[in-house]
Amino acid sequence: MVKAYLRYEPAISFGVVASPESNVAYDPSGRLLLAAALDRFAAWDLKRGLPSLSFATAAPSPSLAVSCLATFPSAASASASSIASGHADGSIRLWDTETGSCEATLHGHRSAASALVFGPSGAIIASGSKDCDIILWDVVAQAGLYRLRGHRDQVTGLVFLDSGKKLVSCSKDKLIRVWDLDTQHCLQIVGGHRSEIWSIDVDPSERFLVSGSADQELRVFTVRKSAEEGEDWSKWDMLKLFGEIPRQSKERVATVKFNKNGNLVACQVAGKTVDIYRVLDETEAARKAKRRMHRKKEKTLAKSMAAEGNGTVIDPLSAQDLQNPTPVVTDIFKLLHVLRVNKKICSVAFSPNNPPKGCLATLSLSLNNNMLETYSVDNENVSKMYSIEMHGHRSDIRSLALNSEDNLLMSTSHNAVKIWNPSTGDCLRTIDSDYGLCSAFVPGNRYALVGTKSGTLEIIDINSGSSIEVIEAHAGSIRSIVLIPNEDGTAGARGFVTGSADHDVKFWEYQLMQKSDNDSKQLSVTNVKTLKMNDDVLAVTISPTGNHIAVALLDGAVKVFTMDSLKFALTLYGHKLPVLCMDISSDGVLIVTGSADKNLKIWGMDFGDCHKSIFAHTDSVMDVKFVSKTHYMFSVGKDRTVKYWDADKFELLLTLEGHHAEVWCLAISSRGDFIVTGSHDRSIRRWDRTEEQLFIEEEQEKRLEETFEADLDSAMDHSYGQKDGAPDEGSVGVPGRKTKETVTAADAIIDALDTAEEEVKRLDQHQEGQNNGNGTTFQPNVIMQGQSPLDYVLNVVSNVRPNDLEQALLSLPFSDALKIMSYLKEWSMVPLKVELVCRVCLVLLQTHHSQLTTTPSARSILTELKGILYSRVKECKDAIGFNLAAMDHIKELLAMRSDAPFRDARAKLMEIRQEQSRRSDRSDGAEKRKKKKRRTSGES
Repeated sequence: MVKAYLRYEPAISFGVVASPESNVAYDPSGRLLLAAALDRFAAWDLKRGLPSLSFATAAPSPSLAVSCLATFPSAASASASSIASGHADGSIRLWDTETGSCEATLHGHRSAASALVFGPSGAIIASGSKDCDIILWDVVAQAGLYRLRGHRDQVTGLVFLDSGKKLVSCSKDKLIRVWDLDTQHCLQIVGGHRSEIWSIDVDPSERFLVSGSADQELRVFTVRKSAEEGEDWSKWDMLKLFGEIPRQSKERVATVKFNKNGNLVACQVAGKTVDIYRVLDETEAARKAKRRMHRKKEKTLAKSMAAEGNGTVIDPLSAQDLQNPTPVVTDIFKLLHVLRVNKKICSVAFSPNNPPKGCLATLSLSLNNNMLETYSVDNENVSKMYSIEMHGHRSDIRSLALNSEDNLLMSTSHNAVKIWNPSTGDCLRTIDSDYGLCSAFVPGNRYALVGTKSGTLEIIDINSGSSIEVIEAHAGSIRSIVLIPNEDGTAGARGFVTGSADHDVKFWEYQLMQKSDNDSKQLSVTNVKTLKMNDDVLAVTISPTGNHIAVALLDGAVKVFTMDSLKFALTLYGHKLPVLCMDISSDGVLIVTGSADKNLKIWGMDFGDCHKSIFAHTDSVMDVKFVSKTHYMFSVGKDRTVKYWDADKFELLLTLEGHHAEVWCLAISSRGDFIVTGSHDRSIRRWDRTEEQLFIEEEQEKRLEETFEADLDSAMDHSYGQKDGAPDEGSVGVPGRKTKETVTAADAIIDALDTAEEEVKRLDQHQEGQNNGNGTTFQPNVIMQGQSPLDYVLNVVSNVRPNDLEQALLSLPFSDALKIMSYLKEWSMVPLKVELVCRVCLVLLQTHHSQLTTTPSARSILTELKGILYSRVKECKDAIGFNLAAMDHIKELLAMRSDAPFRDARAKLMEIRQEQSRRSDRSDGAEKRKKKKRRTSGES
């Protein structure tokens, strides 16, 4: 009988506040800050410091890491699909702002999306990628419009101009390109930068466009408002260099952002500073220009007086320059503040809402140490308002430990210990500590032990969330803490063992100490005996019955001793590199060791014989543990994977992928119903055991299929990839790309056409039989579910996702394309399918134009479609126009009956809610002040 196992599935991921790879952005309402957390992103309430909503993909994967975020900041139309995210696999996802569900997935880019922006109407998205292409997407139709090629390196920034008719892009190829979206051509190429351009932004009134690179200055361009503007403009130019602003930092620019009003611009560098510039209006700029000219006049007079004695002549300034001086870039852009923080800044974003009274703007930052900070900017200084840091570690997670009841999880990093609820992912306690390399809960779950890199042993009180004692335990870093179990295998109070790089294995016992008569008793530990080794100790483990202790050394050997007498028993030798982790099964029969040589070795505890050596991971094995009361085990490694094994059959059962960096540690619940893993990407992931069964043979077949599909994807990317030569100047391409989904959709359409053709033949034969007097009943094809051949094919084509339809139709051979063309006439009679019919017809005509025009059978089809489609499209257009006019009429009627205009109802509602929240905040502050006054008066 084939053995079945239970499958483990990803449950929750927590511990990441902000990923350094993505930008931050405010949600459409402007109240929440969106920050990417690896393959998902969350909307953070800055006041409460809690996530309000999480946006997650169906299955976690490193290829789905969020690389950029964009929102459409219009409260009046903040509906579904006003948040978009770009991912590392090149896909663009549209999200529902209310539920956090993914509305659509758009595939087009061949590598990570690097820039994303909504058009002014919110109906179009422009995305740029590392594959040098720009793709325009239709948000409503959830499909690609066209691809713009021209850049020779990664696209780093995009902005819309002229009410969405123009698009400006910048790239690491040192060029800025202006695209006309009506003609889909490049209008202007702007050079001048001496290094890669990293960011551009335009102010809301479209007066100035600012670009930042690694140069020592920001370049400011004036934006052309109309075709008639200025005689010194070239006919097709949209941008003209206005001047350069000197920067304060020598590091490259990472982000340039204007605030909502356009009176501030933030220049974030790839370091720890943000330069904030004030953008003066025309009156202030003219006043400053006059003062500048006045100072220049005084200097000129002084020079002319000094030159009279020398006989030289100084040209005087013209009267027009003195009376009406032309403002230069330094007259308009004035450095206001330089914001400095403790860690490297990854991204900045201005709040689109009105700032607090007395402030110019609210600026949010994401830092590379997993933090979010928000500052208020005023004329005098920049002050911190909020900080979100409790929900994650500042660096990677080095150890994990579950308590005996599996309801508390402890994690350690370079400066803190955190206690989590593993069910919800909430952080319950944060305790400052040294660099923790290993940890364990003391039986009773009131205290915990942490072994540090400096050799100290910290005792932590869980309830108070404080470190009660720090013991100088070892001279080297403590690599392992193992509790000594009772003889029945349960966690006992016999003590624990520590292993260190100072060659010592120390045995400790618990004690309750009372420092003074007034203090309560607290836990302390004392060293009772020490086992000296001849090399660094990397890992220690004790058999569940407490009979044996195994010690892994730096020389690659594992030595086993008896616990009571510390007498040498076995040596497990076979790894080529040091053993980094090991564990003994619950029955004490097997010991598994994981090494830096990427292998797992399974040994017998009786004689130390190696049962099997398994090439487990493609990099070092960092942790391995048995599931309680079984011979199943989990291993984690630097190759970012978690693997599930059967140690009796030596078979790989399951590979769990989700972490984006090396996995350092692993903890398994006492019942084996879930496991928890910690990684270098600062995330903690919980994997739950489900009731779904898995079989080894099926999993092996799945892995082979995944390998085959991965090879297919790479072959597709290679065939559709960038050619060796440079792209054509301003060329336009197909927006989508060939994926597994498009191939599947094309196969489904071909199968439907074949099924419908066979059904039509059977119907004809049946009709002939009836005409000849054979009155047998017709049995329809079950696959078609009672539909006619026409409706069946239409249903299959309609079920193809809009973004995949074009690529699916491109994959069809000409014979099948001709069959679809024959159905279009009848399909066009269905009112709701006219748009789909037109789209299918257009794609097939563009793809097979030359063959269709030379095929006699296709000419009649095209002639019929020419007359029908025009009339059907006109009918749909008239119906839409009639409905729009009717809705305008209803809007006017409602506006007459209501005090507030109908179009501003949603905006008005948002203003009322914001005002209510401000009042509640003010009332809370007033109550706190009253309580404080009462308290102080009572004390006096």
